[in-house]
Amino acid sequence: MEDLIIASETAQYIVIRLGQEQYGIDIRYIDNIVRMQHITRVPKLAAYLKGVINLRGEVIPIMSLRLKMGLPADEESKSARIIIVKLEQYGTIGMIVDEVREVVTLDLDTQVEKMAYDKEDKNNFIQGVGKYEGGLISLLDLNIVAQEK
Repeated sequence: MEDLIIASETAQYIVIRLGQEQYGIDIRYIDNIVRMQHITRVPKLAAYLKGVINLRGEVIPIMSLRLKMGLPADEESKSARIIIVKLEQYGTIGMIVDEVREVVTLDLDTQVEKMAYDKEDKNNFIQGVGKYEGGLISLLDLNIVAQEK
């Protein structure tokens, strides 16, 4: 009799750094990762919206993930990147991060703990915690991150 193999579901995440913390962004949402560039300010936007960039003819709004999450303002550094994500509900958005670290594959059954939280809480950006190489990665819920407060 053959051994029954049960395939577990996995997901890939890009690990980013904001300050001293590591966060994961589901790779399915990521369209592009670009170096920091000039961001054109747009008046009367929320403080976390830094302005827009022109990327290959497309005007993309840029948000500071640090400011959106209530962290200190972005620091200029050579490792800072803009992650371009495409969200069904919000379209294309750029997010400034301190550093892009690596791509990890997490087993959703054994390496990811789902978080129980109030779906109406617009300040809870974490959908779960991933366990990877002895550390923890907070997994971002991009649909909540992209919402206007």
